[in-house]
Amino acid sequence: MSQPPEYPPGGYPQGGYDQGQGGYGQGGYGAPQGYGPPPGGYGAPQSYGAPNYGGPGGFGPPPPYGQPVPNYLWQSIVVTVLCCLPAGVVAIIYATKVDGRRAVGDVDGALDASRKARLWCIISAVAALVPLIILIVVGVSGGFSTSSSSSSSYSTLGPVSV
Repeated sequence: MSQPPEYPPGGYPQGGYDQGQGGYGQGGYGAPQGYGPPPGGYGAPQSYGAPNYGGPGGFGPPPPYGQPVPNYLWQSIVVTVLCCLPAGVVAIIYATKVDGRRAVGDVDGALDASRKARLWCIISAVAALVPLIILIVVGVSGGFSTSSSSSSSYSTLGPVSV
């Protein structure tokens, strides 16, 4: 077996192998000073003059730190369980869209989904409160009392002859 070549004192030059041994440093792929930047291709960063915000789709800059977009998820779950099931489910659907849209940089979409989740939480709560208020008003006014003011002139045995 042959032995690998010995390293020159001080190491190889910046361009790769020593110029006399035939390597990447001799024309072709690289210059004697180094390999240079990688060529463009699949996945290479593109700069067409527009700022790259790091998120796919180019939805705009991320929101400023300290101002998170509320997702209203726990409120949606509470109104679904305690109030109105159909409107609560719609609120949960919009609430789950908030974080995903914010993660890809779609701040406007996240804010829109957040507003819709809040709206459906309110609709669900109102849908439960309105019948409750109606029941309270009817109960206070005496609509559920068992005694009635009108009496029947017939007994259970039939008409009474006098």
